[in-house]
Amino acid sequence: MLRAQPAFEPDADVSDTSREAGFSLLELMVVVVILSILALVIVPRVIDRPDQARAARAQSDIAAVASAVQLYRLDNFQYPTTQQGLAALVSAPTTDPVPQNWATKGYMDRVPVDPWGQPYQYLQPGVHGDFDVFTFGADGVAGGSGANQDIGSWTQN
Repeated sequence: MLRAQPAFEPDADVSDTSREAGFSLLELMVVVVILSILALVIVPRVIDRPDQARAARAQSDIAAVASAVQLYRLDNFQYPTTQQGLAALVSAPTTDPVPQNWATKGYMDRVPVDPWGQPYQYLQPGVHGDFDVFTFGADGVAGGSGANQDIGSWTQN
């Protein structure tokens, strides 16, 4: 007489395969130690980068705003006034001198804020050129060094 074999035998070496699956505590500890060593080596080098990244973003923003100001001048034969400010790049100014050839869609979608959350400053005429676009840096006060250094359109390369 033939006897049918069950498709799954509950007693068949299930405990042997479950012991081999996964990682041992020793293997996990080795991985944690390796990650800790990597963190000790890499983190101090990365910590100094946020200030450099913010300064680079500010320079990039200022270059974009300065280009938009130049386009405004090409269309309207003059720069926006200090009173009109950078808002003149987003919506048509209503104060004198009202631009006659203001671009239908504007010159920028929005005026960016600096990496420290403050609006960019605009002067026309500028101290360093026909106009100045700048930020006061991390401290929000004129002057300074390092992260507190002023960054402006005159510092662009």
